[in-house]
Amino acid sequence: MKFFIDTADVDEIRDFAATGLLDGVTTNPSLVAKTGRDFFDVVREICDIVDGPVSAEVTATDTDGMLVEADVLTNLAPNITVKVPLTWDGLKACRALTQAGTMVNVTLCFSANQALLAAKAGATFVSPFVGRLDDIGQDGMQLIDEIMDVYANYDFETEVLVASVRTTQHVFQAAKIGADVCTVPPSVLRQLSQHALTDKGLDAFLSDWQKTGQSIVGRKAAE
Repeated sequence: MKFFIDTADVDEIRDFAATGLLDGVTTNPSLVAKTGRDFFDVVREICDIVDGPVSAEVTATDTDGMLVEADVLTNLAPNITVKVPLTWDGLKACRALTQAGTMVNVTLCFSANQALLAAKAGATFVSPFVGRLDDIGQDGMQLIDEIMDVYANYDFETEVLVASVRTTQHVFQAAKIGADVCTVPPSVLRQLSQHALTDKGLDAFLSDWQKTGQSIVGRKAAE
């Protein structure tokens, strides 16, 4: 499963990119607004840091407006993925952009039927929002399972990008189901590396090492 990071914070993106674990970035108008910086500067900087797809979202709601904005966005960097909403106009924009060779992320998906339409429209990615479904008492991960089942019946190239991730359990379940991508907030991505027994074991190792009075660096310097 590929990991995208869901943020517009370039310092966070640099930190995760240095691990080699980062496959792409997703942004939205809200995330960029939190930075307090110029939208275009932020997106260009992110695209310079990350080789993989960087989703930048249109703000227009009609097809023609989306296509005009998409033209501006795709000129920012070659790894831009244009993010459009899963509306009728968004699907039409997706089709036109895909036919022109542009990567498209169809976002705000909340049903398997919507995901089916996104794949038929040629989306590169479809983004089901699991956390928002959980918020209204539904099982967001069940939707991922349903979409994967539907896609398995056909030769769709659209990748299922699990979005609105809130917990490490969401990530685990997405991987277990076989989702193509999971876009994760920085805090959740860090939590994936944490375990109480790892911390306990490390503390024990360091305590035992200190009792020896030795130093790896000091030994090398002495030689």
